[in-house]
Amino acid sequence: MAELKDRLQTDLTAAMKARDDVRTRTLRSVLTAISTEEVSGQAARELRDEDVVRVITREAKKRREAADAFEEGGRTDQAAAERAENDVLADYLPRQLADDELRDLVAAVIAETGAEGPKAMGQVMKQVTPRVAGRAEGGRVAAEVKRQLTA
Repeated sequence: MAELKDRLQTDLTAAMKARDDVRTRTLRSVLTAISTEEVSGQAARELRDEDVVRVITREAKKRREAADAFEEGGRTDQAAAERAENDVLADYLPRQLADDELRDLVAAVIAETGAEGPKAMGQVMKQVTPRVAGRAEGGRVAAEVKRQLTA
């Protein structure tokens, strides 16, 4: 079993004992998403830590988008609840790349591939995405690649 999944289950037990409703609700939700991912497809499988990080990243993105939507709709209480859940999930994700780290990584890939112009965006993204691996949101990476290729 993935170490990260074990940690999530252990932390869920601790959160339940501490009566931490936000953490309990969030961890139950993410563990359900992990279980769903494990049984999806042709055959059941056990997720590796990288796959668990991918699921947690997806769940965190859902929380951010929901918080923004609730904020726009004037539901600040619900937006705050979504942000609190996102904060819990952030504890289980790798450290996010700073802007300058992302800029340097993209510049290195562009130099390696010799990519030029916006048409090479797919080529650069194909190389950058595995190196970023959950440490930066895809939209942020794409924006930086586009910025550097059009500059």
